[in-house]
Amino acid sequence: MFTGIIEAIGTIRALSPKGGDVRVYVQTGKLDLADVKLGDSIAVNGVCLTAVELPGDGFWADVSRETLARTAFIDLKAGSRVNLEKALTPTSRLGGHLVSGHVDGVGEVISREDNARAVQFRIRAPRELARYIALKGSITVDGTSLTVNGVNGAEFELTIVPHTLAETVMADYRPGRQVNLEVDLLARYLERLLLGDKAADPQPSRLTEGFLAEHGYLKK
Repeated sequence: MFTGIIEAIGTIRALSPKGGDVRVYVQTGKLDLADVKLGDSIAVNGVCLTAVELPGDGFWADVSRETLARTAFIDLKAGSRVNLEKALTPTSRLGGHLVSGHVDGVGEVISREDNARAVQFRIRAPRELARYIALKGSITVDGTSLTVNGVNGAEFELTIVPHTLAETVMADYRPGRQVNLEVDLLARYLERLLLGDKAADPQPSRLTEGFLAEHGYLKK
């Protein structure tokens, strides 16, 4: 579990094919690895990875084909900058929101515009994630906990202040960039709860307006 507060910017130093998937070496920059042990989790652009080797200035991790298929990790190469966060501990401050490190889908940066000293980004989410994205709600973009400042269909807007630009890889974002998205955990649990007994069906139906109205959550 993570908070979405980025601790350091790292660099991908090597990507090595291994047994059908990939082993990646991440140089961790200013991230303090003194308390990191083999088997610990570190979020890399919002993807929870397990440290399998600790050479001193970074860590090696295995990236499965499932992760490569469902995240923007496939676009990374040697030299790519990445957001890093160590796993949450019982004494950590929850400065962002609860983040699992399990990416829900890949979004695309549609536009970037200056807004005084901040930068305004518009990002398009996969259609199936749109229902989880709410105005002033939380969303995780490449591991960064952010507040949604506007929603239009599957597109949402973010206003990024200078500190966040300096401390994350968002300064590198340009239109066309693919980004990892993780929606708010509470929204996912709420959807599951509202399914009621239908949650036990092999293939639960999506929450449509008709379903919500039928069960009294919307006026017919």
